[in-house]
Amino acid sequence: MSMTSGAELPVPLIPHSKSFSARILGIFIAPKSTFRTIARAPDWLGVLALTFLVNAGVWAVVFQTPVGRFALMDRWESSAIAFGQTVDDDRYAALETASERGAIYAVAVAFAAGPLLAVVLSGLLVLALRPLSSGVERVAYSQVLAVVAHAGVILALREVVAAPITYVRGALGSPLTLRLMLSGLDEGSTFARFASGIDMFVLWWIVVLAIGLSVLYRRPARGLAVRLFGVYVAMVVILVTTMAVTGGTQ
Repeated sequence: MSMTSGAELPVPLIPHSKSFSARILGIFIAPKSTFRTIARAPDWLGVLALTFLVNAGVWAVVFQTPVGRFALMDRWESSAIAFGQTVDDDRYAALETASERGAIYAVAVAFAAGPLLAVVLSGLLVLALRPLSSGVERVAYSQVLAVVAHAGVILALREVVAAPITYVRGALGSPLTLRLMLSGLDEGSTFARFASGIDMFVLWWIVVLAIGLSVLYRRPARGLAVRLFGVYVAMVVILVTTMAVTGGTQ
């Protein structure tokens, strides 16, 4: 996957030549050329709707099953304990009751992690990358949102993979993290927690997002990916540090 700069821009807002399905497939097999097409005609609503429906649908199905509800309840309990909270009988009963509305939870999380996150993240990227836009035709918010929305198909794929794995294992979790690739780690160690937070699908998403932004801002994708990766690692470090400070266990 090339991470070179897109030197053909600025990109005028002209009709695109790739169909919706071709753009989705292109994110996986030819992201740079696909993002050039997307930048010329920044359609974002369709792909946001698709990824939202996929994410909500796969998890709603899982959380309707006894295995899925137990996995959800177990995740809530372990998260509370990880941040130093106590889960007594009353709270456990409340979690059990809440897990019965797993389908509603799936829809809410899919909306927050999909359309809402895309809109907010796009705004933050426009502000953060404004210094890079000197000498480049003004990059519109709609173009950044379209790039973010299309990059989100990588995260949607993660959910499609994770949902059946959750059903088989009876436990929630990313299907591929750094921790799963490193054997022999002490489960409660700080590094194990950090490794659990490094998701390979998120790293893939960062690379794809960086390629899309490089097309818009005519900057090397490698440098943009390093910056995004730095932010991601910092967020994981903050999360792990918070768990350590609160004295919780995982």
